[in-house]
Amino acid sequence: MSGKIVVVGDDVWGPKYIANLESLQVNTQYVKTTENSSSGIAQINVADNGMNQIIIVAGANQRLNLKDIEDAESIISSADVLVLQLETPVETAIRALQLAKGVSILNGAPAIETFNEELLRLPSIFCVNESEASIFSGLPVNNPNEAETAAKELIAKGCQSVLITLGEDGAIFLTSDPNVPVFKADAPQVKSADTTGAGDAFIGALAFCLANLKEFSIQQAIKAACIVAADSVTRLGTQISFPGEEILIRIV
Repeated sequence: MSGKIVVVGDDVWGPKYIANLESLQVNTQYVKTTENSSSGIAQINVADNGMNQIIIVAGANQRLNLKDIEDAESIISSADVLVLQLETPVETAIRALQLAKGVSILNGAPAIETFNEELLRLPSIFCVNESEASIFSGLPVNNPNEAETAAKELIAKGCQSVLITLGEDGAIFLTSDPNVPVFKADAPQVKSADTTGAGDAFIGALAFCLANLKEFSIQQAIKAACIVAADSVTRLGTQISFPGEEILIRIV
């Protein structure tokens, strides 16, 4: 069973978020409500070609604190896979990574130009898209070759492994082991209706595979995640566009 550690606002959205999580059988024991902020929201504009622009208001996400992380230590340390991102205070992400004993995936979104290097060093997998990879590495990332160069720079900065998503070009994966070559996964070519949430679909599928399909290698999990993300962009919306477990069953 999956669980979520987050703070929502005491507003119209907070209870809806919690109800949605519970409908998906997500453990909400560590979802807290604050009266001091509104729930985090995102305003999404989608162009005719399916590309998007997103304005995020973090709201209650920024109310997550170190005590919240310590309170949830038991589920963090026992989790097979821990997924984090940077819409919450950086210190909470770092503390959760310190407590994690399983695989940890840090999605470096939104990217930040000045950061504690533990954000790179602690996670098992540091996962970013092209623009985020550019900010964290300090290098241009406009194509797969530049992405590979940026991944090598991030490894040099201390990452255990780097996963860069490249949209319709798939993804590349590089570890700190010099004997393991860079892995490139292709994405299925599809007609895009809405790219919003593709990265979330990718990371969700990756985490699912690593937690539940123990026979999968990391490379197989990345391939599966590319398929799931590509499938999600063929439909409008974010969560409502995500496929269920059935697509992974077909992949297996």
